[in-house]
Amino acid sequence: MRTLLVGIDSGTQSTKVLVLDANRAKVIAASAEAYDLIPDLPPGAKEQHPHTWRDATQKAVRKALALAAARPGEVKAMGVSGQQHGFVPLDKNGQVIRPAKLWCDTSTAAECDEIMAKVGGLKATIGTIGNAVLPGFTASKILWLKKREPRNYARLASVLLPHDYLNFWLTGENVMEYGDASGTALLDVKTRKWSDKVLRAIDAGLRLKLPPLIPSDQPAGRLKPAIANALGLTTDVLVSAGGGDNMMGAIGTGNTRQGVITASFGTSGTIYACSEKPVIDPAGEIAAFCDSTNRWLPLLCTMNVTVATEMVRHDFGMDVKTFDATVARAKPGADGLILLPYLEGERTPNVPDGTGVFYGVTAKTFTAEHFARAAMEGVTLGMNYGLRRLAELGVKPKQIRATGGGAKSKVWRQIMADIFNAEVVTLKVSEGAAYGAALQALWCWRLQRGEKISIPAITDEFVQLNRAGTAHPNAKNLALYRELQSLQDELSRSLRGLFPKHRRFVSG
Repeated sequence: MRTLLVGIDSGTQSTKVLVLDANRAKVIAASAEAYDLIPDLPPGAKEQHPHTWRDATQKAVRKALALAAARPGEVKAMGVSGQQHGFVPLDKNGQVIRPAKLWCDTSTAAECDEIMAKVGGLKATIGTIGNAVLPGFTASKILWLKKREPRNYARLASVLLPHDYLNFWLTGENVMEYGDASGTALLDVKTRKWSDKVLRAIDAGLRLKLPPLIPSDQPAGRLKPAIANALGLTTDVLVSAGGGDNMMGAIGTGNTRQGVITASFGTSGTIYACSEKPVIDPAGEIAAFCDSTNRWLPLLCTMNVTVATEMVRHDFGMDVKTFDATVARAKPGADGLILLPYLEGERTPNVPDGTGVFYGVTAKTFTAEHFARAAMEGVTLGMNYGLRRLAELGVKPKQIRATGGGAKSKVWRQIMADIFNAEVVTLKVSEGAAYGAALQALWCWRLQRGEKISIPAITDEFVQLNRAGTAHPNAKNLALYRELQSLQDELSRSLRGLFPKHRRFVSG
């Protein structure tokens, strides 16, 4: 009988599921279910119905298990990776009160300022919890609900994150692990405890609405009978603690030791590393998160990556292959056409009122090739802004493991290597978050069986590099991209005062 693990990655655009055969160290089946955001919300607001994730998970798991021809007794455990920071409010009966405000929702900037002011300002907030309170994080979303929808807030009994909600649906257990919890801006990352100062800045009674915290190597529970029956499984299936998509992506890319850096090119862009101690940025630009292996994960996040390249690709009516070929035809630097890729706000740098800006439009650059190249370069330069800040804090890349949709593009990998000035490699299993969820589930299951096994030992065995996808920096392009980076940085700074005025204009 096979030993099968199920990895679930519930994201902003889709839910992906992998089935891992542990005995063969091989992914034997995969499936996905796509969905959208709630349409026609005000500028900056990004929401989804949690039942969307639940329904997609059920469909995708059943499909993947069918493709794997899995017998119920073969599936030993499953793990859930979820989009970070989303606020899922439950009432006393465990029912969702309203749609979840997501990580990419930038409508709570005023609440962020209010919380930090009550704590004592930016510097005091970072000193208290290790992080600033940014619009992407969960804390300000809770205060937003209290201020803007008091009737809904009065019903609030439990605060969950997206992956916690799926664990709750699967097991009936209401818990939160340290990694994802650190992205709420409610947790002191140094002590791994809720911060009373931040909680009081929102609501004196908020602690009672937060679930118990558990280490990342402990299970959330086992499948409820009704869910086991719906998935065609048994109630013996263990559900691991799971974690945020970046924490699971770290495991899935073998980023479980110091010295490895992962760059995820998905809807958003993240770059992160494994650390044995907290890495706290006094400026608050780098997130000082805990990871999902009971250590720490210094992380930068930009909100607009493939969302920007896909916008350009769709507008020019290209498929993915044509888009890549179009990018390759344009010269590095796109003849000075620069995308400031903030679209509906940005997190690193913290520009919640930002929009996208194409700068350098001329008769020469007004072509599909230039716009395609500028989009790909612009989002990568945006990520490099944070990578340079990580280096200033002592986290310096020697090799970058690229994952997500953008990592599948050969021309994009070369742009990454040139802008980051580092070797860029890819993984044989490209869906890092879903794979990480499966590997964490394997770790949890083996520990529960009494084995003494570390997560680095598991990733050493299961995570393999795809050497054919390696890109090395092109010496001719390094100086060009340094100059382009300087231009993008200065463009961003020069528009900071204008973005709020523009947001007020478009908001009426």
